[in-house]
Amino acid sequence: MNSNRKYGIGGSTAQAELEKLQKPLMQPEEIPSSEFHKRIDRACSLMKKNGIDALYLNAGTNLYYFTGTSWHPSERLVGAVIFSDGSLFYPVPEFEIGTFSEYIDQKGEILSWQEHESPVDKIVELFADNATLAVDDSTPFNIVNRFQNAGKLKILNAENLIRSIRMIKSPAEIEQLQYAMDLTMQVQRAAARILQPGITTLEVVEFINAAHKKLGIASGSYFCIVLFGKDTSFPHGVKNPKPLEEGDMVLVDTGCRFNGYLSDITRTYCYGKPNQEETDIWNIEKKAQFAAFHACQIGWSCGNIDEEVRNTLIKNGLGPGYELPGLPHRTGHGIGLEIHEHPYILGGNETLLQPGMTFSIEPMLVIPDKFGIRLEDHLYMTEDGPKWFSEPALSIENPFGTAI
Repeated sequence: MNSNRKYGIGGSTAQAELEKLQKPLMQPEEIPSSEFHKRIDRACSLMKKNGIDALYLNAGTNLYYFTGTSWHPSERLVGAVIFSDGSLFYPVPEFEIGTFSEYIDQKGEILSWQEHESPVDKIVELFADNATLAVDDSTPFNIVNRFQNAGKLKILNAENLIRSIRMIKSPAEIEQLQYAMDLTMQVQRAAARILQPGITTLEVVEFINAAHKKLGIASGSYFCIVLFGKDTSFPHGVKNPKPLEEGDMVLVDTGCRFNGYLSDITRTYCYGKPNQEETDIWNIEKKAQFAAFHACQIGWSCGNIDEEVRNTLIKNGLGPGYELPGLPHRTGHGIGLEIHEHPYILGGNETLLQPGMTFSIEPMLVIPDKFGIRLEDHLYMTEDGPKWFSEPALSIENPFGTAI
């Protein structure tokens, strides 16, 4: 019999847990139109400062971030061109204009193109010779190559310009992230309660997807990783995951998308009684996570955080560097409209922490051929230091802090 039901692990059913979930009565409003306008103004200011004439944004999260226009990238070029004076053009296939116009938030001029025409040529015609165009780094190479071959423009990578703006989240963005994290935390707790010997990872994944839907996320889980036993030593899973057995380590990593913004929380705990090695490594993992948290100080670099984690692990006999047993990857990643975005909490990253940055702390520990432990929580930077989006795990047996 599972010995940690009193801590909210096992003892229930999927049906019972779904019935208990309640969508919150209050939720944040969507990002207001005025905020998209401010983002464009910020981009224009940086373009002028850096001698850039215009910025090309390809369909996807960058297009949405600056213009509030949601459009998935495809083989047909759709995007936006923002000039440093604030003028805005949307290159769009002629036959898509009716649909596209329904999604526009920031008004601009439609630059239509027919199927037999080159949309890049249409864009290039907007510019004087030798103008400078910074291109969204998510733009496919074939489009970038066409801009380069046009011969009229100086093409730059817009990654640094875009990330310097997107890395700093507004209060409204932090609200979206907090709401999404709160939902996923509810789902994590519920998922732990449905565990029982023999349950498959697919059954847990399906429950987590249904639980996110029950809480009002129509698309369900944005992603989900569920692993048991030795499979937890593979950070992103295995081809044929095993069913749950008594005494297995359990790793659940999942999130959802709310108003475009993402949650991402991982919990690792034991189904049953953990052995001493599992307990010791879990405690080191928590120690490393908090070493990272305390290193999150305004003006410190992202690389400093990763360094503090690895120093903590070395002191506890793990590592060094990426060596196993130890931490095989970076300490964390930024989060927002994308599940992984800047800033990356990575050794050598000299990006300095600023208020408004949001990122994960997840220094996963891997003990090869035995188990892995990942505790992943995100935080946001304030003027006074870091604040957790989600309450960190309490212990390997009581990961959700449930009172006895």
